[in-house]
Amino acid sequence: MDKGYARPTAKARALRNNATQAERILWRAISARKISNIRFNRQVPIGPFICDFAARSIGLVIEVDGGQHIAAIDANRTRYIETQGYRVIRFWNNDVLGNLDGVIEEIARVIADMPSPDPSRSREGSLEREQDERA
Repeated sequence: MDKGYARPTAKARALRNNATQAERILWRAISARKISNIRFNRQVPIGPFICDFAARSIGLVIEVDGGQHIAAIDANRTRYIETQGYRVIRFWNNDVLGNLDGVIEEIARVIADMPSPDPSRSREGSLEREQDERA
């Protein structure tokens, strides 16, 4: 199946090995399910783009941007990633480096506001039983 782009796996691996200081600090704060028990991965290919961090289970992408980012390019990139079913949030390097607690709080808030991707089976089953009992 031709996707119209080459999967950037080797580039993603290189980016993981050469992360910026802000990316390394944020990774230590969000890895190992430290926020809301959500698993994040680093340098995740989504289409032709490589996202800094992604939680596939809830469809969340976190980007950490330095001064080299161009707003128009980032906007196009964000639009594409959102068409793939993800929500994108962005932080500046200096926010991560100078206000890590605030960044973590914002990530936790965004996660809490997102709809559950996998409704509880037991809850669905109990609703069906209640409906059957009423009939």
